[in-house]
Amino acid sequence: RSSPDVFESRMEKRSEVKKQPVGYSKQGEFIRCMEEKARPIFFAEGLGTKASKGGFTKDKTLDSILNVEMVKEKSAEEIKQIWNQYFSAKDTVYAVIPAEKFDLIWKRAQKCPSFLYALPRKEGYEFFVGQWSGTELHFTSLINVQTQGETAPSQLVLYHYPELQKEKGIVLMTAEMDSKFLVVHEAQCLANQVQLFYATDRSETYELVETFNHRSSEFKYMSVIAELEQSGLGRELRPGQVSDKS
Repeated sequence: RSSPDVFESRMEKRSEVKKQPVGYSKQGEFIRCMEEKARPIFFAEGLGTKASKGGFTKDKTLDSILNVEMVKEKSAEEIKQIWNQYFSAKDTVYAVIPAEKFDLIWKRAQKCPSFLYALPRKEGYEFFVGQWSGTELHFTSLINVQTQGETAPSQLVLYHYPELQKEKGIVLMTAEMDSKFLVVHEAQCLANQVQLFYATDRSETYELVETFNHRSSEFKYMSVIAELEQSGLGRELRPGQVSDKS
């Protein structure tokens, strides 16, 4: 009676509680919130990134994906498990590359920054040009290059992160792709071919990369397909992680 406004406010709150679903509890909500905050936040994807034309992320740094300071306390194997587990739930391509293998890929990429890759289709193959730009590897279809030249848009970008290479002996990789042109297992096939051609021990295989970059008149498209078939990568690949096959 003394405070009718307070009485009405309490009645309104009581009415709101009655409308809440069975099992609803603010305490339960609080506990869930605290549990979420208590978990190690290894990933921070989306922070500090800027979308560029074509839907690809501009300046996609490792810090924008991963809490680097936190994982520095982990072993290489633990970081690998964290990375793989996180991206296995996402519709993308990813890998953890041994430092020695990436060293070889990177060294060769400096000398031979581009190559022609063959993607198996239902009927024949579609060719894609891969072009290194720093530690990013951009792919676009050959027909795009032929019709649009240097303005041809990327349809797949592989991002390599060597920040943990010296300390942990691994290089992290993930990707973005234009889903209008590629699905995950097709992007994976192209990513696997990077290791096939750039990290190979077979001089005949890497020679195709050298020929494409430095003796283009001698380059034969069918040699790429032959190498792909011989490696077994010509078969349809299961969606998911990039293999370590080289």
